[in-house]
This record gives sequence, C-alpha cells and structure tokens, in this order.
Amino acid sequence: MNKKLLGLYGLKFNPFSQQVPATALLITPQIDSFCWRIEQQLGEGGFALAAGEPGSGKSAALRILSERLSSVRDLCVGLLTRPQANLADFYRELGHLFGVALSPHSRWNSSKVLREKWLAHIDAALYRPVLLIDEAQEMREAVFSELRLLSSADLDSRCILTIILAGDQRLASRLGELELLPIASRIRSRLRLESLPPKQLADCLNLFNDNYSSLQ
Repeated sequence: MNKKLLGLYGLKFNPFSQQVPATALLITPQIDSFCWRIEQQLGEGGFALAAGEPGSGKSAALRILSERLSSVRDLCVGLLTRPQANLADFYRELGHLFGVALSPHSRWNSSKVLREKWLAHIDAALYRPVLLIDEAQEMREAVFSELRLLSSADLDSRCILTIILAGDQRLASRLGELELLPIASRIRSRLRLESLPPKQLADCLNLFNDNYSSLQ
C-alpha cells in the first residue's frame, strides 16, 4: 500500500502488513492478563509459556509484551533470534544480548560472567532480566537444560532470569517429556492462544469501522 492510499484512508501504516506497530495490535483480555502476570513476575523471575497453533498470535503476543516491558525503567530485555542454535552459538547470542564478552567454548566461564551480569542487574534494578524466545519448540534439549541451570542460583532456590517461551503445540508436547519436566515444573504463567472465531473477528472489524467513522 503506497503513501497515496494511506493518505486517502487516513492511515499511518498498512493494516494488512506483518509489520504493523506493536502499539496497534489487538490486545485481548487474555493477552492483557498474561502481560500483567509477567510484569508481576519480574521481581521473582522464572519461566512463562505462550503456546498455540501456528497463526494464533504467539509472536504478536510477544511483541505486545516486549512493548509493555520496554516502559519498565532500567529493565534489560533480550530476544533470542536463533532458538535452534547449538550450545556454543547459544552462548554467543546471550553474550551479544546482554552486552558481555563470552568464550563459548568455556561454558563454565561464560555462565559465570552471565550470572554475574544478571545479579548486578538485579541489585541495580530489583528486576530479573528478561529473555524472550519465540519458536521455542526448535530449541535443543541441551540448550533447554543449560538455560534452566543458568537461570537459577542458591541451590535452585532463587531465579535470576525471567524466561518467556513461545511456541506451537510441539513445545507443549516436548515439555511433557521426562527430560524437560524440570522446565515444565518451573512455568509460573501460561498463555494458551487459539484462532479467533469468525464472529469475533467480524466484531473487531466492525468496531474498527465504527471508530474510524466517528473520526470523519
């Protein structure tokens, strides 16, 4: 959609584009409740899960959450872009996201540096840093285990990171497997997304049309 058409209809962006600003996305009561729970969880950390079928809005929900978290003062938020990576690349990306120099082939030193960074952030901001992981069903079992160990301290009695996993039903199935039960048992907030029925979609469009007409 070109600028002429946007101007004709009084639009600031193409409403049919995948690049719609996060502030323009529909926030359902379900997503709003999930975001609120995550905001309350920042002081304690731990895992959260957003799951649903492809196209049900998981990535959009993460964008909405990321936008809301950006308003939290001094909060450090990182988005993992390569969930399918091996352990070495996983550490490389964590180092990039949290601004620390890591030696991916020295996992002991890398984990030590990361944990010190996160603990310093907690002391300064009183919030746990946040790591968002979309398409988490692609993560390797070894990376899941490493993330679980990285995010806990004091004999597993203290969480030092807030991790939001988003993925399709394969992720939910994987978390039911014996090897990943330690992750599943740590999930404090859940969001289950489903495709909206046609009537609800029509109601949203009618609401948009009504609001647009009132501005004319």
